[in-house]
Amino acid sequence: MTTVQVVPPPIVKIAQQTRQAARRLAILSTSEKNQAIEAIAQALEAAAGDILAANAADCQAAEAAGIPKALYSRLKLDETKLKAAIAGVRDVGRLPDPVGAVQIHQQLDDRLVLKRVACPLGVLGVIFEARPDAVIQITSLAIKSGNGVILKGGQEAAHSCTQLVKAIHQGLAESAVDPAAVQLLTTREETLALLKLDECVDLIIPRGSNSFVRFVQENTRIPVLGHAEGICHLYVDKSADIEKAVNIAVDAKTQYPAACNAIETMLVHSRIAPQFLPVAVAALQQRNVELRGDERTRATVSVSPAAEADWATEYSDLILAIKVVDSLEEAIDHINTYGSKHTDAIVTEDREAAGKFLAQVDAAGVFHNCSTRFADGFRYGFGAEVGISTQKMPPRGPVGLEGLVTYKYQLAGDGQVVATYSGKDAKPFSHKQL
Repeated sequence: MTTVQVVPPPIVKIAQQTRQAARRLAILSTSEKNQAIEAIAQALEAAAGDILAANAADCQAAEAAGIPKALYSRLKLDETKLKAAIAGVRDVGRLPDPVGAVQIHQQLDDRLVLKRVACPLGVLGVIFEARPDAVIQITSLAIKSGNGVILKGGQEAAHSCTQLVKAIHQGLAESAVDPAAVQLLTTREETLALLKLDECVDLIIPRGSNSFVRFVQENTRIPVLGHAEGICHLYVDKSADIEKAVNIAVDAKTQYPAACNAIETMLVHSRIAPQFLPVAVAALQQRNVELRGDERTRATVSVSPAAEADWATEYSDLILAIKVVDSLEEAIDHINTYGSKHTDAIVTEDREAAGKFLAQVDAAGVFHNCSTRFADGFRYGFGAEVGISTQKMPPRGPVGLEGLVTYKYQLAGDGQVVATYSGKDAKPFSHKQL
């Protein structure tokens, strides 16, 4: 006998309210949406003390509970981080409005004109672990793209998220945007219920661990945008500039090791390994990075042995696996075997090798002579991002405004019927670009 899963009525009501608010938001002007975004920024600034106090309470409880270091790093919202997030809100306000953009405009025949016009998705369901600043980023992007949003943060960030959404609602109350367009869920049961709301929610965006994202993907019929892992690589080619490679390796591993775009494995060409590895290992160990190497790496430098599992592990910590390879092809094969299709980089002065790497590595981001940490919506100029997508179908990579709109075909005529363009005496289409 099949068990019918019943969604608790309160969640249905919340989702319906969000959908109605989203429909009104979808037809607001760019200036009205920008005014709402600025109102949010001002409300967050006014509530900064309360937000930081709430986050301090979350951090204290999480630390007492023994939360993993990577999650704690994402949870902590200090004054600098909050100011940067608010600056990101205003950056979104300055971005071009994606809604209403005409992607195709052509005349099929006289007075029969076709347009493909960008429009909002509708309602986003965003589920995230630990990251309270995600509330700020996602809300600003949702409003600018004309979408409602239902947020569900992790229990470890409950006080922070509640205070943030309270401030956002205060800001929206002074604007043309109905505060119901932004909702916050707080319990685990509500998370499961949200995944069943395929009639009200158009896209689920999970941000969290590999197991968490896979759980979401396996328990909903709603389309899911996200990435399960961030196993990023740096390949140091035989033609690499050693000083450049060391600086990039240190930044990509240590600048923010809890980030999904930090490297977890470094591949080194055997021809440059004797010169590069001693310098790189010294620089990384100086920054307290635990290094694990294959046998060929350990023949050159003193590091712990790497196991097979290390090549498929996202540490999100100051740990790095190192492997020596004999060719660019071997490096590409390793990345395509163990990588998560997130971001991978090559350091080389050989343009041909770089071109081959960029073309053949299967990842959302492929970089040449720069840190993988640049894989970020804010750094790309998107203002912020709702998350990183490693799927093949677009959107891919950091997802900003362009990933939160779809499109519809609009055809305007003057009484035309298909019969005119069919049969023996069919009238031809002009298909003239306008």
